[in-house]
Amino acid sequence: MKPIREALSLALPYWRSDERWKARGLLAAVVALNLSLVAMTVLLSYWNREFFNTLEARNSSAFFHLLFTWQETDSGMMPGFAWIAALYIVIAVYALYLRQALQIRWRRWITETMLAGWLEKRAYYRIALTDRGTDNPDQRLAEDAKLFVDATLVLGLGLMRTVVTLFSFLFVLWTLSGPATILGIEIPGYMVWVALIYAAIGTGLAHLVGRPLIRLNVQQQKVEADFRYALVRFRENAEGIALHRGEAGESATLSGRFHRVIDNWWALMVATKRLTFFTAGYAQVATVFPFVVAAPRFFSGAMPLGGLTQTAQAFGEVQGALSWFVDNYSDLTQWRATVARLTGFRDAIEAAHAATVRGEGVRAAMGGTDAVHVEELHLTLPDGRVLLENGALELRPGERAVLTGASGSGKSTVFRAIAGIWPFGTGRVTFPKGEAPFFLPQRPYLPLGTLRRALSYPAAADLFPEAEIQAVLQDVGLAHLAPRLDAEENWAQQLSGGEQQRVALARALLNKPKWLFLDEATASLDPAAEQRLYELLKERLPGTAILSIAHRPAVATHHGRHLELAGGALREG
Repeated sequence: MKPIREALSLALPYWRSDERWKARGLLAAVVALNLSLVAMTVLLSYWNREFFNTLEARNSSAFFHLLFTWQETDSGMMPGFAWIAALYIVIAVYALYLRQALQIRWRRWITETMLAGWLEKRAYYRIALTDRGTDNPDQRLAEDAKLFVDATLVLGLGLMRTVVTLFSFLFVLWTLSGPATILGIEIPGYMVWVALIYAAIGTGLAHLVGRPLIRLNVQQQKVEADFRYALVRFRENAEGIALHRGEAGESATLSGRFHRVIDNWWALMVATKRLTFFTAGYAQVATVFPFVVAAPRFFSGAMPLGGLTQTAQAFGEVQGALSWFVDNYSDLTQWRATVARLTGFRDAIEAAHAATVRGEGVRAAMGGTDAVHVEELHLTLPDGRVLLENGALELRPGERAVLTGASGSGKSTVFRAIAGIWPFGTGRVTFPKGEAPFFLPQRPYLPLGTLRRALSYPAAADLFPEAEIQAVLQDVGLAHLAPRLDAEENWAQQLSGGEQQRVALARALLNKPKWLFLDEATASLDPAAEQRLYELLKERLPGTAILSIAHRPAVATHHGRHLELAGGALREG
């Protein structure tokens, strides 16, 4: 029952959302059309009986009427096959079309909802640091959400049709099969009981044979995502790999991950082969089994040819409905794996939100102050190693301070804590109300899209006048990129490290923050360019407070205060 509870916890919020009436209306239409297909199948079983009885009687007139027009029968007027087939096609087409429309709506909602939760309160960052079990969130958002919606609708509607088909044809089969005497005991509707026993045995054996597929499908999704992630990282770091001539090592890493895909795939193939041997054999036997069981009544003359064919069809429908679990076992295992990955991702998001609400980690807030206050800052690494104890800092408007310390001492972690994103530690950071800080890390983030968007980020691309953008490009030494402002490129690969840092500094000049934090933000620039850009910040942002992390002594000359992080303590230098 656990997979059902987990699936319901994923599905029900959509049916209670703002889109619930449209969703319910679409679902009602899809259900009605699927039930109509079942009714058409029942009608075809009666048409089939009359058709074969007509053949047995060699009645050519009734034969053609049953094909193209209408025919009077003992059951009433029977429409011709052409009418039934045309209506069946129309219903089948719109049942599929409307189901796909519902899939699109549901997938959009669940993807947008999970994406919003992943981004909210920086859950994505906390999960990456604290929840190693929630691997490959990209796959869970892109692939698992799609698979869950598609499989839930296909399997759910299939199960509904199966249940309706079962009860519809149980009545037909019970009526047609008649009694049978076994060991002196008369058993009414004996073919119904035969179908029940046949399906029960098949279901039990299918679960026994196919049970390993559940674990293997979960593992397959994981190793496929791991391999895809490794390929993306290779592409993003192509230059570094080429410079290090690291192709051999990367080849070994990629091959290792791909071999895990293949190894699990082989195991999945073997398990699928075993299940297919059983299900294929089960289906083949089911083709002739009803004829064998019904043959005694036909040969005794108690049943005409049309009755035999209708009995065989009804038995097949009942047996097929009862064997739904057998026929869909492989799809069910994949669906179960998808549900487990999505619920795990959702639970990780909720845990990250809860940790933020509880105040775990450093608390950053806006308050009634005119300066940035850092108080009682205690920072550790994920392994528990202490980086800073009882740190304190005050940064006044327009003040310039530089933070130094040995590599690995925790300088960048202090910046993450000030930003309020570091979950390992405690403390308080207060910013003046309405004045958001602006952080420039050593490796700038360049979003997908145009260079104009990269320069404006995180503000909208059209926020700044063209003349202002052109002037800033000139100031930071990127005038040669002005003609390509609206070109969509992978700028993280198009630009050198120094050019990327110039883009980040241009971003600060455009956004004009009151509080600017630079983490080795000029480390890729030559000393002359570094000096020019710090002078530019002082000239263009005279009221901006700046806190810089730097190793170069020359950077300290641009700052009035010197802070040092050493031995787990933050001191004025």
